[in-house]
Amino acid sequence: MSDKQLIRGEPYPLGATLREDGVNFAIYSEYAETMEIEFYGANDKYPGETVELKEHDGYVWHTFVPGIKKGQLYGLRVGGKYDPSNGLRFNRNKLLIDPYARALSGKINWDKSIFSYDQDSPEQDLAMNNEDSSPFVPKSIVIDPQYDWKGVKKPKHPWAGTVIYETHVKGISIQRDDIQEKIRGTYSALASESMIQYFRDLGITSLELMPIHHHVDDMFLVNAGLSNYWGYNTIGYFAPDIRYASGAPGSQVVEFKDMVRKLHENGIEIILDVVYNHTAEGNNLGPTLSFKGIDNITYYKLQPGNKRFYEDFTGTGNSLDARQPAVLQLIMDSLRYWATEMQIDGFRFDLASTLARELYNVNMLSPFLATIHQDPIISNLKLIAEPWDVGPGGYQVGNFPPKWAEWNGKYRDQMRRFWRGEDGMLGNFATRLSGSPDLYKDKGKLPKASVNFITCHDGFTLCDLVSYKHKHNEANPKGFEGGSDENFSMNFGIEGNTDDEQIRGQRFRMMKNFILTLMVSQGVPMILGGDEIARTQNGNNNSFCQDNKINWFNWALNQEKNELLKFTRHMIMLRRSNPVLRRRNFFMETLPDADLKEILWMDSSGNKMTPEKWNRPDNKSLMIWISGHYTSEIAYSGEFLTGGDLLLLFNSGNSPVNFILPDDGTKWELYADTNLSTIDGLPISIDGRNYLLNKGASAVIRERT
Repeated sequence: MSDKQLIRGEPYPLGATLREDGVNFAIYSEYAETMEIEFYGANDKYPGETVELKEHDGYVWHTFVPGIKKGQLYGLRVGGKYDPSNGLRFNRNKLLIDPYARALSGKINWDKSIFSYDQDSPEQDLAMNNEDSSPFVPKSIVIDPQYDWKGVKKPKHPWAGTVIYETHVKGISIQRDDIQEKIRGTYSALASESMIQYFRDLGITSLELMPIHHHVDDMFLVNAGLSNYWGYNTIGYFAPDIRYASGAPGSQVVEFKDMVRKLHENGIEIILDVVYNHTAEGNNLGPTLSFKGIDNITYYKLQPGNKRFYEDFTGTGNSLDARQPAVLQLIMDSLRYWATEMQIDGFRFDLASTLARELYNVNMLSPFLATIHQDPIISNLKLIAEPWDVGPGGYQVGNFPPKWAEWNGKYRDQMRRFWRGEDGMLGNFATRLSGSPDLYKDKGKLPKASVNFITCHDGFTLCDLVSYKHKHNEANPKGFEGGSDENFSMNFGIEGNTDDEQIRGQRFRMMKNFILTLMVSQGVPMILGGDEIARTQNGNNNSFCQDNKINWFNWALNQEKNELLKFTRHMIMLRRSNPVLRRRNFFMETLPDADLKEILWMDSSGNKMTPEKWNRPDNKSLMIWISGHYTSEIAYSGEFLTGGDLLLLFNSGNSPVNFILPDDGTKWELYADTNLSTIDGLPISIDGRNYLLNKGASAVIRERT
């Protein structure tokens, strides 16, 4: 034990708080009997000093330790009963990570000692393991929060003007030759001049980063020579992952802030993908790294009939119990930390339905959602729900409250089915393109509630969506191939890569169809990073464990890929330049057969769509006339938002279609046609009223000014 003269300290804030003359430590545990902090040198396997916390106030154990400075490594030892059948898993032999640690020193080193139970015992987790785990567990680090933001503020792009780009910190830059090799794959690389210029040229407003909270690589993956590349296995909700840092342990906090500042300086927002639904500690046979050993009963949902076992609505072995005040405080403290101290612009909540569950059922009036809504900081950020989990009743697309946007899985599936040429999809296509009013309008929501996407990290890339009919996850460990079998994908006659020019042409045309559709849809578009350059995962639609070229961006672009990139920029530019494509409100009427001023739905002959035409299964073409002059959209200045008229032409059928353009005196020009191999020379004037659109193609025609 230390011979330092300890001071009582304060129970708030939780975690390690650096002061001028030392550090205040505060740890929550309702059921612990003892609490100790061990201090380590940079290369120490075992502690140089131990401090016992004797003060506790409202289940918060706290003390002030004089003389501790920034960069100090520490860990927790928590004593109490080891009685798994009653939910108690205290084991003082296990060094634990502070749940509020601002940084961690490294990765888990898988060893039997990090399990609280004897893995060789027939009693499994009922038999206690007395081995010391300290050499194998990363240490928490005391961090100095001081940072000069140099006056840079958050961009605060309105939802209606937002274009999201989902990407992975490492994957996007690890193979870029124009970035210094020593920083590739890091926070610094993401904010390098070359990446920032790329994002600005592309036209996106917001990066949605896959998890950057410190996570654990599962033991079965490490044993197979793989890792948890996606990162949905969190152990540190306040700690930017050291894997993506280019400096020494502890420096990741400043490097992350530098990244945020530089991106904000260039008008780019950062939305974090956060995983508050479960932790990396798994089920009753998982390791004891933090929460299990600090207060298992409080942090996790345990089965009421047998608290030895965990409720699992996430498919990972456990579920955090957001009904508990201490857990809710952890989540809210984490969100506020990232929003204020780290200046993050928004959050995408993984498996958000789990957070809204009571014991079993999803409840949109749950404590978690209620707390989010009343918080003056978090409620004013961009909040995105992944509106499902693996539990009963977990699919909640359209049901999250008005402050939330949602990943719209119905948009993804129905747009894929339309472009695959399925019968009877025209009405669904029109509804999704209109912002999904059937899901959101009657619930008091706006089009911004729908985050529209064709692909995301979980599933096929856009290139693979048009190249594979079936998933190919053979590179994953046996038994963990996973991935959906319902992809609504296509391959145009050959599975996978081909040199057949005709098939390649069809595939690139189809990729352009999806990009065009996404950029002219009401709602908020999200692009999967790399889709704009035809990134492939070789048919793997569950690449969670592949930290290799399966996931890494290949920046060696041929002519086809360069043309796809140019097309994507072209379509994003159209969206950002024309307010009719980024409306804040739904069209005045949403029934596609209504005769409207703001939007007209027409067949290829230029006649109004009728119920019979909508319901004809083999009808696969549509012309949409969106008025830029008659609009209900009002700007902040009080004036109506206007832009040029647009004609959107779609043909998912197997034959070319001749469209008769409106004859109202409007002069038209072609802005984009997915059948063209290049956008060079566009826009180009259209003479006459006929426009022939190839099979499986789409086009944008706009008013000529």
